[in-house]
Amino acid sequence: MVIKKAEYVISSPSLAQCPKPDKPEYAFLGRSNVGKSSLINMIVNQKNLAKTSSTPGKTQLINHFLVDSRDYEWYLVDLPGYGFAKVSASKRKDWEKMIREYIQQRENLGLLFLLIDARHGPQKTDLDFINKLGEWEVPFCLVFTKADKETQKTVSQNVKDFLQAMKKTWTDLPPHFVTSAEKRLGRDKLLSFIEKMNLDFLANKAEASSE
Repeated sequence: MVIKKAEYVISSPSLAQCPKPDKPEYAFLGRSNVGKSSLINMIVNQKNLAKTSSTPGKTQLINHFLVDSRDYEWYLVDLPGYGFAKVSASKRKDWEKMIREYIQQRENLGLLFLLIDARHGPQKTDLDFINKLGEWEVPFCLVFTKADKETQKTVSQNVKDFLQAMKKTWTDLPPHFVTSAEKRLGRDKLLSFIEKMNLDFLANKAEASSE
């Protein structure tokens, strides 16, 4: 996939205020400080499209970016992180409600990309959220981030251990990618994966309009 341009569209406090669901859409979500903004910037080949911060919990709204990939456009969505962001219990509850409604009801959401920090072994916070996605029947894949921050051997073992932990509650495992924003590792594979889903979305949309 060749990306011609990517630009910020809107930050929405609720599903109802999101853009019209007329384009394929992919949301990125993960524990606070997992490197989400850096990964998004790497994917669209821009330095500052998604704002990075050393303070966990900076993303607090549903952020839509419009991506122009030559022959068609699609939305990339940056969702608030979960985990150890220093916010009040009521604020965290509001975020959870906003995220749940979005990922369960957004009709053009093709897939949720769930980011996992490759520097660490399986984290209960991530596994618990994954089990929620299973209960909600939300399709997702795993993106292991910050693979350049540890040795390849350590990263491979952490990925293996995570997938093994998932097998305790999952029969079929989702697709997964290993990435590094700094080294641009995994970018081509992610874009190829998204392009295939985009083409399926557009084909289904064309079929539906012809009926």
